[in-house]
Amino acid sequence: MPRDGLIYLVDDDEAVRDSLSLLLESCGFTAQTFASAREFLAATSSLRPGVVISDIQMPEMDGLELQRRLTELRFSFPLIVMTGHGDVPLAVQAMKAGALDFIEKPFAADAILNVAMAASERLAGSANEAELAATAAGRLALLTRREREVLEGLLAGLPNKSIAYDLAISPRTVEIHRAHVMHKMSARSLSELVRLSLAAGVRPWQGR
Repeated sequence: MPRDGLIYLVDDDEAVRDSLSLLLESCGFTAQTFASAREFLAATSSLRPGVVISDIQMPEMDGLELQRRLTELRFSFPLIVMTGHGDVPLAVQAMKAGALDFIEKPFAADAILNVAMAASERLAGSANEAELAATAAGRLALLTRREREVLEGLLAGLPNKSIAYDLAISPRTVEIHRAHVMHKMSARSLSELVRLSLAAGVRPWQGR
C-alpha cells in the first residue's frame, strides 16, 4: 500500500488539522493543511496529485460546496469527507456526487489511516471501479426484499426506530436485518456499506 502519498487536510479546526497531520506524517504520508475550503481552492492550481480529506461542516463554504467547485475545476483527486454525528445524509449526498468515502467523528487513528491508504491506492490507479460495481451488485443480490428496504433506509440516514415505523416492524427486527445486511454486503463499517451500495446502484428512500 502506498504510504508516501500527499494528503490535503481541509478543516477550520486548528486542533483537528494539527492532530491529523501529525498522525498521517508519522505513518509516512505528507500532509498539507488548509484552514478553509476557499484557501484550498486558491491553491489547487499549484498542487500535485493527492488525497483531499475535508470536514463537511465549515463556515463560508462547506464540504459539499467544495466538492462541487472541485468538480467544476476538473480537480479529480480522491475526496474523503469528515462528518459529525447525524450527518450521514450529507455524507451519502457527497458520495453520490463523487466522494470516495466518509468517516464519522470522533474516529480512531486506524480508521482515518485505512481510508487514507485506500484513497492513495485509488489515486495510484490500483482500484477498479467496474470490478467494485460487479462485486457490490453480487452481494446486493443476496439481500432479501426486507433487507434491501432496511438498507435504503440506512442510506437515507434514518435511525432504526424511523425505519421500523416506516416498515411497520419492530426496532429489534430492524437491528437484525441491519446485521444481516452488513454481513451479506461484507461491510465492516457504515461508510463501506454506503460505498458498496452506491457502486451497486442503490439509492436512499426519497420522500417517505
